[in-house]
Amino acid sequence: MQHPSWRLRLAVLLALASIFAVFGPAQMRERVCARYEHEMQDPVEDPPDALRKGDFSLGRLRYRSPLDGRRGRYFRWGIDANKGDRLFLGILSRLTRIDTEPIETIIDAGSDEMFDHPWLLAISAGDWVLSPSEADRLRKYFDRGGFLMVDDFHNDYEWSQFMTGIRQIYPDASAVELADEDAPFHSVFDMTKRVRVPGANVVHGSQIERGGVEPHWRAILDSKGRMIVAICFNMDVGDGWEFADDPQYPERYSSEAIRLGVNYTVYAMTH
Repeated sequence: MQHPSWRLRLAVLLALASIFAVFGPAQMRERVCARYEHEMQDPVEDPPDALRKGDFSLGRLRYRSPLDGRRGRYFRWGIDANKGDRLFLGILSRLTRIDTEPIETIIDAGSDEMFDHPWLLAISAGDWVLSPSEADRLRKYFDRGGFLMVDDFHNDYEWSQFMTGIRQIYPDASAVELADEDAPFHSVFDMTKRVRVPGANVVHGSQIERGGVEPHWRAILDSKGRMIVAICFNMDVGDGWEFADDPQYPERYSSEAIRLGVNYTVYAMTH
C-alpha cells in the first residue's frame, strides 16, 4: 500500500499537469516585457497571441529622465505603460484593417532597433534627456521616414525641455500648430471639432495638469511638409487609452483619444 505522502504528491502533480494543459505553455512563460515592468506605471498580463507578428507595431520609446524612479516610482518613459498601449492596439485592430501586433515593443533610445519600427510613441517627453548619439540616431530615424507621437507633457517649462531635445535632433526645428483642415485630422475620422483629452487625475476637475492651460495639437514637419512628430501638448491622450475600460473615466474623452491615435497611425502609414 502506498504511503499517504505519495498520494498527496501524485495529486499535486496531476493538478499541475491539468493546469498546464488548460493554460498552455504561453501562460506559463515569463511575460514578454517583464524586465521593464518595474519601470512601468501600469503593466498588465500578456494576451494569448502576444508574440504574433503583424504589419504594424507600436514602438514605445524608452528614454532617460532625471525624474526616473523618484521615490521608488515608475520611470517617466513608462507612464501609461503598458496597459494604455495594448488597449489602443486592440482597438486599432478592430477599427481598421491594419494587421496590428498585439503588444508594444520597447525601443531604447540608444538602440538601432528603432529603425525596424516606423511608428514610435513617447509619453511625458517634457523632461527627456537625449545623449548626442541618441539624438543622432533619432535624426537618422526621421530622415528614413520614421514617425513619433509625443503626449502628456504640460506647461512652458516642459515644452522648453522637450524642444531642447528636438533641437539636438534638428538644430533649426520649430513646431507648428496644426490647422483644422490638415491631413492628420482627416485620415480616418474627421476631427475638426477636437477637445482636450485630460488626465484621469484631473478629468473631473479643472482638466489642467501642471499648469498647462491651453491644449495644443502641434507638429514637427520635414522639408517636404510631412508631419514626423505629432505633439499632444497640455493633454493626456495616453490616459484616454489606458482608462477606456474604466467607467469612472468619461467615454467622450476615450473616444477622442482613440480617434486621434487612429488618425495619426494611418497618416504615418500613408504619407
